[in-house]
Order: sequence, then structure tokens, then C-alpha cells
Amino acid sequence: MLTGGADKAAEARARLLDLIDSLPTGERIPAERELAERWSVARMTLRKAIDRLVLDGLLERRQRQGTYTCRPRVPRHLTIASFTEEMTRRGVRASNKTLDLRRMRATVQMARQLRVPEGDPVTRFIRLRLGDDEPLAVETNLVPARLFPDLTEADLEGSWYALMAERYGIDIISGTAHVEPALPDQRTAELLCIPATQPCFRIQTLVRDRRGRVVEYGESMYRGDYYTITVELLPTAGDRTVRDRLT
Repeated sequence: MLTGGADKAAEARARLLDLIDSLPTGERIPAERELAERWSVARMTLRKAIDRLVLDGLLERRQRQGTYTCRPRVPRHLTIASFTEEMTRRGVRASNKTLDLRRMRATVQMARQLRVPEGDPVTRFIRLRLGDDEPLAVETNLVPARLFPDLTEADLEGSWYALMAERYGIDIISGTAHVEPALPDQRTAELLCIPATQPCFRIQTLVRDRRGRVVEYGESMYRGDYYTITVELLPTAGDRTVRDRLT
């Protein structure tokens, strides 16, 4: 039986962690009332322990459905690194499924995104990105066709950025990313095996090479239940000057 305020909370958390470990991802845990009676703990104490595990990303509350187990979220660092490199670094086997690859003339919007004249040939490819065979993201990339001639689906099976450097001699030096929460459309939700009501991260990227050319524009939809976005914060030059004066 759980005894003592702090001890009760700690033991409730420990028992919840044991329960989570015993269940597969996406499994519903018993109701709070049932667990409180089973473990002889106040429902308020149990609820607080569940709240903490929800914040930790180990449990997920679904409106009118209950509480479900979920995997810890993977931090997605906003750096110029390919999906393959990111997953490999975390011990996850990365794979791709190319959904579409086509060459076309740049529309007004495409021309603006790639900083090329309207009507220039561009190549667009859409890929489903998987980690350990589980769908994690849908990525759409747009590139100037003249920089990547004869690009095929087979070329897109590995690291795209490694292909850029090794086959096409493109040296990436900088990029920008815009991140916003978004709901997937029905097709994207089906590809990611999630409900259309589940929040995702939409990430728009612009990548430049050493010559200052825009070599890629991308729009990606990442599963919000799998990722957290991690950004390294650095002081501006002015802030560094003030800090240096104070030290």
C-alpha cells in the first residue's frame, strides 16, 4: 500500500512506468479510478503522476477516449543534416519511399521559392520518410533541374545531401527553416498512419550552396507525436558585446 505524501507520488509514478513498459505503444491504460483502487492511492495523486508522464511524452491523453502509451519524442535539431543522418545518429534505421518524381516548368511560386526565372525546368520529388519501418514524415523537395540532371528514384534511396555533395559537387553552406504547427490533410494523414486531427510540424526549408545559389526548397510534414523541435540559442553580436563587458 502507498504511504506518505511524497512516497505515494513517487511510487505511483514508478508503478505507472512499470505499466507503460509492459504495454505496447498506443495501448490504452486502465482508467484512473481503476488504477487508484488497485494501488490504494488517492485519485488526485495518481492524476498528478499521469500529468507528469504526459509532459514527459510517455503518455498521451485523447479527448473522450482515455490515456494511451506513446514513445518518447525524438528531438529534431534544426541543422543542415539529412533525415538519414539524423536517424542513424539516433540508432534508428532510416528508409524512404518515393511517392512522386517529376520534371516541370517553374510556376510563379516555384520560381520565387528557388530564385529562378519563371518557366525554368525544376524537379520535384515527394518522399515518405520512415524510421524502423514506421512512417514519420512526408517531404516535398523542389530543386533546379539544371543542377541535378537525370535524377532518378534510385538516387533518392539514401542521404539526399550526401548525393548533392558526392555526385553533383554541391557544397551546402547555409539554410533557413520556418516551423509551424499544422494539421495534415487527409492524404498526408493516411501516409503517416495518423488521424487528420493529430497535430504535426510543418517545416519549410531553403538551402544555399557556397556560391549563394538556392539549391533546394522543401516543405515537410513531421508527426507531432514523434518529434520535438530543438533549436540552439546563441546571443547576437550586440548581446555578446554586453556580456563581454560584464565579465
